[in-house]
Amino acid sequence: MTEATDSTPAAVVAPVPVLNAANALTALRLALVPVFVALVVASEMIHPGWRIIACLTFAFASATDLVDGWIARRFALVTSFGKVADPIADKALTGAALVLLSWYGHLPWWVTALILVREWGVTLIRFWVIRYGVIPASRGGKAKTALQILAIVWYLWPVPAGLVAVGPWIMAAAVLVTVATGLDYVVQAVRLRRGVS
Repeated sequence: MTEATDSTPAAVVAPVPVLNAANALTALRLALVPVFVALVVASEMIHPGWRIIACLTFAFASATDLVDGWIARRFALVTSFGKVADPIADKALTGAALVLLSWYGHLPWWVTALILVREWGVTLIRFWVIRYGVIPASRGGKAKTALQILAIVWYLWPVPAGLVAVGPWIMAAAVLVTVATGLDYVVQAVRLRRGVS
């Protein structure tokens, strides 16, 4: 008597190509960082009109973050490159904007320092716990990102004089949510490392 064997072939999962639409948008966002920086510098040193183009460039680059994430999840195009490059691109774009705003006196340096320490700290923690699992993006994290983008756009766009005072309030909300979500991320990371649910 011969043993019965399962003749059903095992499902073969094709590897996700690194060159895909989601990663292309991430790479585009990285490439737009020096373009954005040059436009802001031009607006301060050559003509303030460049500020509008810089703001639109920042807004477009920020929008690619939403689109590339949706494409990666919708079409199963998540790659190791994307997992690493996507947060780096986000931090580079936001960080460049904050540093430039502070450099040219539009935003206090402590605000920029606080946000950057949180952002890069969370990125380092993400790599610290990546072998134990992935901490999913929370609603607070998404709200943090939206508030940061809105605040930066508000500071970059030449808003009417009567609305200039709104910017600091938006930035204050962004800072509060940034710090709160950063602390929450640390707690989740420690629990993940310890295997605590």
